Amino acid sequence: MILEGKKGLIVGVANNKSIAYGISKACHKEGAKLAFTYLNDNIKKRVEPIANEFQSNNIYELDVAKKEHFITLRENLKKDFDKIDFLVHSVAFAPKEALDGKFLNTSKESFKIALEISVYSLIELVRELLPILNENASILTLSYLGANKYITHYNVMGVAKAALESSVRYLAYELGERNIRINAISAGPIRTLAASGIGDFKLILKWNEVNSALKKNVSIDEVGNSAMYLLSPLSSAVTGEVHYVDCGYNIMGMCATKEANGKIQIAWNNVEE
Repeated sequence: MILEGKKGLIVGVANNKSIAYGISKACHKEGAKLAFTYLNDNIKKRVEPIANEFQSNNIYELDVAKKEHFITLRENLKKDFDKIDFLVHSVAFAPKEALDGKFLNTSKESFKIALEISVYSLIELVRELLPILNENASILTLSYLGANKYITHYNVMGVAKAALESSVRYLAYELGERNIRINAISAGPIRTLAASGIGDFKLILKWNEVNSALKKNVSIDEVGNSAMYLLSPLSSAVTGEVHYVDCGYNIMGMCATKEANGKIQIAWNNVEE
């Protein structure tokens, strides 16, 4: 198995519908030993069954807004694992009001929260866990097309994801000195807990399905398989990249259309409601 003997930390798994769950599943299948974090006691109740499913009893509290949690996390990981081989950062948040209405009206407080939780948390996580990362370790974070294209209702999260992707490039250069890699996956829209806060998400899913090259939406298992590759020695020369796993939606230059009664219409045919 590709990850036999490797140890990794998954930060941000929420439930068995989340992208982080798909990544955990793929890594476990390839032999990795996993540890997980949880935000608070309510989330812990969801994470414990997932950890058990993947034969892990290593779960740790981590609120990325609390500096002391990073230090405690590092100490616990060192005690339980000594060192780890990979790290998955699946954390993003913006206040709901910042995902609706006009981007121009984003408050300074909402902007700060989105950037701190969604971007700075990656930088702080890498910095604090660097002493326990093995040489040749791999780090992965999750982005979205809204980082470089306008996506309705994404607003300040688009700016945060753009900053996240830029952070990956800067971190890749500095971590390269230690032969540690870092990459991002830009997944297509998936019906997750995080996505539930985005307005008109059903329409976004339908639009992506019609207009992607593969005429479908991506699954958490497909994202998980790509993530496993980036976390494994198979991608030993890949760092600083944003890898799109969106059924080819990002390559498209215009939406799919059809002509009917002399008028151009969006091609919604063969798409389930």
